[in-house]
Amino acid sequence: MGVSKFLADLRPRRASSFDLPQRPVVGILAFEAAAAMSRLVSLHHSLADHEVRRLRVDMRSPGVAYLTSNDQAFLLRLACAELLAELDKAAVTVSFLGHKCCDPLLRGFDRLYSDLKAGAGGSPLSLREVRAAADLDRLGLGSTAKRVEKRMEKMERYVAMTSNLYAEMEVLNQMEASEKRIELQQQQQWQKRSGPIPVPKPPGVPPALNPIHLELRAQRHRVRGLKEESLWNKTYDKTVELMVRAVVTVFARICDVFGPCVLGLPPSRHQIHQFNPSHPGKHSSGPLDRRVVPQHVQSLRNSAPILSVAANDALEPTPFERLRKLLKEAPSSTVGGSGLASRYANLILSAQELHRERQQTGPQEEEEEEKDAAAAAREELFQMMPSGMRTAVTMKLRECWRREGGKSSADATMAEGWKEAVAAILAWLGPVARDTLRWQEERTMERERRFYTRPRALLLQTLHFADVEKTEAAIVEVLVGLSCMSWYEE
Repeated sequence: MGVSKFLADLRPRRASSFDLPQRPVVGILAFEAAAAMSRLVSLHHSLADHEVRRLRVDMRSPGVAYLTSNDQAFLLRLACAELLAELDKAAVTVSFLGHKCCDPLLRGFDRLYSDLKAGAGGSPLSLREVRAAADLDRLGLGSTAKRVEKRMEKMERYVAMTSNLYAEMEVLNQMEASEKRIELQQQQQWQKRSGPIPVPKPPGVPPALNPIHLELRAQRHRVRGLKEESLWNKTYDKTVELMVRAVVTVFARICDVFGPCVLGLPPSRHQIHQFNPSHPGKHSSGPLDRRVVPQHVQSLRNSAPILSVAANDALEPTPFERLRKLLKEAPSSTVGGSGLASRYANLILSAQELHRERQQTGPQEEEEEEKDAAAAAREELFQMMPSGMRTAVTMKLRECWRREGGKSSADATMAEGWKEAVAAILAWLGPVARDTLRWQEERTMERERRFYTRPRALLLQTLHFADVEKTEAAIVEVLVGLSCMSWYEE
């Protein structure tokens, strides 16, 4: 009875419009807010049922299983750690903007995020835990799937409008710079002339506008309209509350998907709050494997970078700190730890493109110029390789040449055999290389990628944690196969 009355007293009371002070708008920080919103929407899409199923398939793919690991628990920890790290990055922006809000609950987002990761809402025993549970209730922990989707769609519209505003403001800046440059050129021309001074028009007659001024006026009108529709003219309270609700939703979904199989996560929101009870099919994918969590494993506490760690907790790393260490410290035996992920990915895709061109155009159909271009492409591939791999390719080619004696009597059969072998390797090596470049492109600061709301690639799908010796051996086989195909076909 007392707890219910306390929860009711925490609900926000409505005030009349003349009692509310003028709340500040986001303004120029709209672009930072839109980037954080896009990250949250992308995380929400990445945790959808069909994306979780696709992640299961990728974890069992030949490229990931052979190059990275076939340990499903290890791959799950990698995926969970990266998703939580992305959520923490968005939480940093939410915390920064929250300090500018009028609502005390939004200003105290640090405490709210700490309580969320500590698993608040299960069985509150203290007044602080009751207050934390009520705050999470207000910010949408028990929201239905329909409300969550509507909220994400609204955030996606805001991100799209803010992205358009960013582009139109860049165009406006270029047009204003061009206008100033033209005016400066005209002033310099008048100073050089020695003719009569032009007669000014009588007062009240507006000056004739040239096309540049008309375009500039129309562009400013477009920018003003986009400012009204985007996050530019939205208040801090409205913007931050949307993002805080999204943080709560995404974290609950992460616990729901990875909680039973990643040690240290708070209990699933299905268990502690019946998250999404009316739509069980919307979030029903669950984890890949279920593991028994020991009772001595503590929940994730103070795992966000915006939070402080208590003195007692600093003696022993938290579960999330162990996940973050696993994510950031790739061993030197991996491609990412050696700093060769981007180089090897480009090398693999170049070899795949050369193999595709070789299949589309047979050796008999090639003209002399095309043969020279193919030889130049192979030479370019050879120069892209590190010195150690270049030596390995050269030694293996010499071995093949000595063993097979140059051109044999069955040239077509040998060429077809090498073609099938190269195609089989590229079938599982190519997707990992493409995901590597995609992962890097999605994290650039360009406008198209900064406001990217679709699901993003994860490190486990790339060459980052791939074994460097296995990767180099596969690339060497592909390059040797392409060279042998050229020998026997030509």
